[in-house]
Amino acid sequence: MGSNQSSNKLHCNRYLDGQGPPSLEQQVNEALKSTSSHNCQPQGQMTWVILHRDLPGYPKDNTLQISYTFPDGIQADKHPHPGQPFAGQTLLAYLPDNHEGRAVLKLLEKAFHQQLLFTIATSKSGEDVITPASIPLKTQPEGGAIVNGYPDIDYLKTVKKTLKEKGIK
Repeated sequence: MGSNQSSNKLHCNRYLDGQGPPSLEQQVNEALKSTSSHNCQPQGQMTWVILHRDLPGYPKDNTLQISYTFPDGIQADKHPHPGQPFAGQTLLAYLPDNHEGRAVLKLLEKAFHQQLLFTIATSKSGEDVITPASIPLKTQPEGGAIVNGYPDIDYLKTVKKTLKEKGIK
């Protein structure tokens, strides 16, 4: 496990320590170790639009902005506090609008429908939040890999590898 994650786990959930999401490398390592992350994702909706702007590292391509929307809900047995409510939210992710980005978008759609992309975890402040599970997402259009943004030349290759490890092809 990465240094900014607790070793405590409850079913398929990870506890965050309030220092932001784990690095892409930590997410991939967790994905490779995880064997039972199916159906931890709360019910939600995935949509996407094309933004007429480029991402750092992809100057000739538009941007695919993916919106993951989750309504308020009640935690299931596999979540940190079964039977307790959690607040819904909308999370955004970004891909370049090119051949490889469109291929990754299709794979992310499959993973979303198989409930592999998100889970509910307890933050350091004790709040139960919806958070990306073990498949890395670019949640910022820029700022570099340190903030889950672009540029990150290895991201598309890394996310495809992680998805393949999860059975998404």
